[in-house]
Amino acid sequence: MTGNMEGPDFSSLPEGCISHMLSLTSPRDACRSSTVSSIFRSASESDYLWGRFLRDNYSDILSRSVSLVEYSSRKELYFRLCDSVLIDDGKMSFWLDKSSGKRCFMLSAGELRIAWGDVPQYWRWVDSTKSRFSKVAELLMVCWLEITGRFDSRLLSPKTTYVAYLVMKIYPEGYGLDHAPAELSVKLGDQLSVHPGRLKLPSIRRRRPPGPLARLSLWRNAYFEENCQADARFPVERGDGWMELELGEFYNDDGKDGEVEFSLMEVKGGDWKRGLIVDGIEIRPKKV
Repeated sequence: MTGNMEGPDFSSLPEGCISHMLSLTSPRDACRSSTVSSIFRSASESDYLWGRFLRDNYSDILSRSVSLVEYSSRKELYFRLCDSVLIDDGKMSFWLDKSSGKRCFMLSAGELRIAWGDVPQYWRWVDSTKSRFSKVAELLMVCWLEITGRFDSRLLSPKTTYVAYLVMKIYPEGYGLDHAPAELSVKLGDQLSVHPGRLKLPSIRRRRPPGPLARLSLWRNAYFEENCQADARFPVERGDGWMELELGEFYNDDGKDGEVEFSLMEVKGGDWKRGLIVDGIEIRPKKV
């Protein structure tokens, strides 16, 4: 068998044509292509290419940024936006997923609805140098734990499956957060994701021989243990020192389904709870 077994030679193509071909791939692939040849390197730097990766109108994000985002090219702007940018007077943060260019957001704890969150004996708002936001919410004492939030789906990238996470910490001296499962939910239009979840791993508690009230408490805890299904979700350590608990996922089709609704509720166990730190809710594309 005869013939040229080498791949096609793209070096003779116009740079604009190569930029267009690269725009049909991904930012990661475009960066890798810069090592192919000088014309690919030039094409991979073009404003046309990175304008395509920026996709939608980014001027709204720049206008809402707390600080000025400076850039000399669209490629530089792309990678600046891959870092977290505070917007809306520091109430939210925005960034691009580096490999795909999809939009990501995080709502601060102050943008969430926390039941009894404005009552000082139940919650307090504290400064935090370890958060991207100025303040986080610290749980002092509640038996009714309810955290909800809403987000406009039009701000998210279309045709994308997203996952919402509660970003949190638990103080070592915290208690009552491992007794009963919480209900985690995410809703967008007709989509509804509901799962049981745990704020921390259940601990083994030694008990005295139970009296009538203690037997009731034992029965209640046993009921919730039994009804915490095998698909219960648990917090996962992050690289930034926080933990994240997956609330659920949803598919954002064209952004016309209204607001995404998030919820974490633990209201059936009846145990007093303390020591939860809430940073916010993060919304980012599902990894495939």
